[in-house]
Amino acid sequence: MVKEKEETIKKAPAKKRVVKKKVEEVETPEEVEVVKEKTVEKSGSEYYQGVGRRKTSVARVRLYNKKNGSVSVNEKKLEQYFTTETLQKTVMSPLDKMKSLDKFEIKVIVRGGGINSQAEAIRHGISRALVVFNEEYKKRLRKAGLLTRDSRMKERKKFGLKRARRAPQWSKR
Repeated sequence: MVKEKEETIKKAPAKKRVVKKKVEEVETPEEVEVVKEKTVEKSGSEYYQGVGRRKTSVARVRLYNKKNGSVSVNEKKLEQYFTTETLQKTVMSPLDKMKSLDKFEIKVIVRGGGINSQAEAIRHGISRALVVFNEEYKKRLRKAGLLTRDSRMKERKKFGLKRARRAPQWSKR
């Protein structure tokens, strides 16, 4: 004889969800104060900083308000570090676009990558520092494509291949 057990399933009482509406106070644009990221060095001179990247290059750029217009890259003059005219133009293109070639003294520390990617990383860093200096420059620099980080990098090597996509030569026999 098989005995059947009666099981009673007790249902828990239904819980009510309480949704509270939070009222957040939103500041009007007139009340918000824009704070520039201005930094003061130990020597007392203030500068605007921007970091630029391209491939594996990273450039830390500082724009000083001195009006001599000199550019130093890794404590060398721009002409000594970038010997070709095209690389020099690449670096100076954001300043040329904003017509402020002689307004700033620029000091750059750049590491990694090749010479071309370093020039493009410096260009990106100068553009970001100019936006910190003056927010109105952002629209023109964005339109010129100088604020967009170029994210293209070398693809990694895959197992069983000679390079990222190059397969060994196939032979029929």
